[in-house]
Parts: sequence; structure tokens; C-alpha cells
Amino acid sequence: MSTQRYYLNIDNLANARGQISELSYQGNSPDSLAATLQSALREPSLWQRWRAMQPDPDAIDPSLGVSDPSATVHATQSNLHTDVIVTTALPHAILKHRLGLLIGAHWSLHDVQAA
Repeated sequence: MSTQRYYLNIDNLANARGQISELSYQGNSPDSLAATLQSALREPSLWQRWRAMQPDPDAIDPSLGVSDPSATVHATQSNLHTDVIVTTALPHAILKHRLGLLIGAHWSLHDVQAA
């Protein structure tokens, strides 16, 4: 897999929460979000907890649980929104799933570039 750099925007970090409270991001700062998302990309624990909550965990495709130990996340506050840069070899679908668990649909993708 090639490494990509994803440029994201979160309009209101204070309201950026996933639908499952046990898995949702609970912080309130860009640094906290960066650390939480980076951990979710580097290790499979968030995915494993989500999988265990499914009606038939064994039916979940294990390839959705891949991790990237080299993934990095940087987040900064800019005016009223948060800019996030994710560098990872994980496919967009995996990033999207983990973001969905953590902050729901409260983000938008602005650009993707080779890292």
C-alpha cells in the first residue's frame, strides 16, 4: 500500500461525536483528537471493540481491522474549525470507518496527496 496524506476539516470539534457513546471521541482539543485518532489507526483496539458489539462478530471481515503502526495525525484549531492531517498507508475506507466511530459524520475530506 502507498502512503497517503488526507486533509480533513471538522467544523465544530465540541460536537464531533460518534453514534456509539462507548466508542465515541470524548475530548475537546485538537491535540486530544489527534492522539485518539492516531491510536485508532495504529492499533486495532477501537475496531476490536466495535466488532465485539456486532450481532455476529465472526461475520465481520477481518481485513477491516488492519492497522498502520506508522500512521500520524496532526490537528490544529483554525478560527472555529479544526484542520486535521492524517498520514497513513491504510485505505480510505478504513480511515472513514474509524473516523465514523470516533466523530460520526462531523468531518469533511478536502484533499488527498501522496505522502
